[in-house]
Amino acid sequence: MSGNPNAAPQTVPPDDPGRNLTLARLDGDPSLPHIGMVGTRTPSCLWARTPPAATVSSTCTSRLAAPPLHRHDFEEMFHGLEGEIEATFRGEKSVVRAGEILNVPANAPHSFTNASEQPARLLCTCTPDGQEGYFMRVGVFVEGRTTPPPKPSGDEQAAFLAKARELAPNTGRSFWGLRCP
Repeated sequence: MSGNPNAAPQTVPPDDPGRNLTLARLDGDPSLPHIGMVGTRTPSCLWARTPPAATVSSTCTSRLAAPPLHRHDFEEMFHGLEGEIEATFRGEKSVVRAGEILNVPANAPHSFTNASEQPARLLCTCTPDGQEGYFMRVGVFVEGRTTPPPKPSGDEQAAFLAKARELAPNTGRSFWGLRCP
C-alpha cells in the first residue's frame, strides 16, 4: 500500500500457471550441487534456483572461512542459522548470530568471516538469480553440505583466483574484489 492516501489501489496480477513451486531439500536432494569454494575454506554451498527472482544457498563455513573483500551487482541477504559470522560492510564490522538477518545492497564492498569456534550455517538469498552458474564454474564439486573442499596448494590457489577473475566479467557480475576500492 502506498503512503499516499489519494493513490489508486493496486491490483494483484493474475497467477502465472507457467511458474512452478520450488522446493529444495537442502540435506537430502542429490540433484542439488554442493560446491566448495577453493581457498575460502567454505565447505559447501548448495544452490536452489528460484527463477526469475532469486538464488538461495545454504552455506556452511568453517572457522576463519572468509571470501575476500568483494562487491557485485546483486542484493545479497544472509540469515544466520547456526553459529556466527563477522561481517564487514563498507569497512564497518558487525556480528551476525543465528536468527539474525544481514542484507548487503548491490555494489557495496563487503566480506564475512566465521570468527567463532564452531561451523556457521547461513541461508543466503541473492536477487536477481544467476550467480550460481559462476560458482559452479569456479568452485569444486564436493560430496555433501559439510564436506570441505580440498586444501589448495599455493599454485592451485593462484589458479583459482585467476579463473575467478577471468570468468567474473563474462557473467556480467563482479566478484572477489575485482571492483573494490
